[in-house]
Amino acid sequence: MCIFCDIIEGKIPSATIYEDDKVKAFLDISQVTKGHTLVVPKKHFDNFLECDDETTSHVMKVAKMLGNHILKETGAKGMNILTNVHEVAGQSVMHCHIHLIPRYSEQDALKVEFQESEKQDLDALCAQLQYK
Repeated sequence: MCIFCDIIEGKIPSATIYEDDKVKAFLDISQVTKGHTLVVPKKHFDNFLECDDETTSHVMKVAKMLGNHILKETGAKGMNILTNVHEVAGQSVMHCHIHLIPRYSEQDALKVEFQESEKQDLDALCAQLQYK
């Protein structure tokens, strides 16, 4: 069974900060920063890309609402809002979830770095990726 499904069903306790009929939001047990919250659809989807459009829309609406609320209540100066899809991207629980990670300074425990990769042929890549 999925650990997030167990949390949603109340089999595992959680520090829930918001819940409705479609979503549960609770404090991440790891607390990368103070207020680190997970927004999780109650219906099981393995990851964000597998969610139906209605679920995706509701999860993001709740993430936005709670993101603003957490910023206000914690006094954080910013927030990372992210999701990981598959293990190679850092997904460790195979149930869709959105991380709301308040940021207090650039020295917080979370580091997100964009580094330049090898030069890409943007015209060829664009032709390959254009959605038709």
